[in-house]
Amino acid sequence: MININIVEDKFGVVQGFKICGHSGYAESGSDIVCAAVSALAYAAVGAIEDMCAKPLWKASDGYMECIVPNDVRKNSRDVVDTILNTIIVGFKQIELSYSKYVKIKRNT
Repeated sequence: MININIVEDKFGVVQGFKICGHSGYAESGSDIVCAAVSALAYAAVGAIEDMCAKPLWKASDGYMECIVPNDVRKNSRDVVDTILNTIIVGFKQIELSYSKYVKIKRNT
């Protein structure tokens, strides 16, 4: 199971995400669920880095974490919010289609 934790601050502003686990949907290298989640996560990190901020992120086998620092300027924060909220929608769509393999929760 892939567990996706959406990290929020005490005001409910999304700060990033943590992804842990493997879906087990198919063999490594053929697993469309893992590929979909990974593609969204790496796209978010790349977009945030290219457009507006330097997220703190790390990835290893079956784990990825991306947290955006609190000191991002207001206009950049708007872009970060759009990117993060868009991938959350993508994660939710994957969870709806593959609920036995992906679980999302929000952490404040």
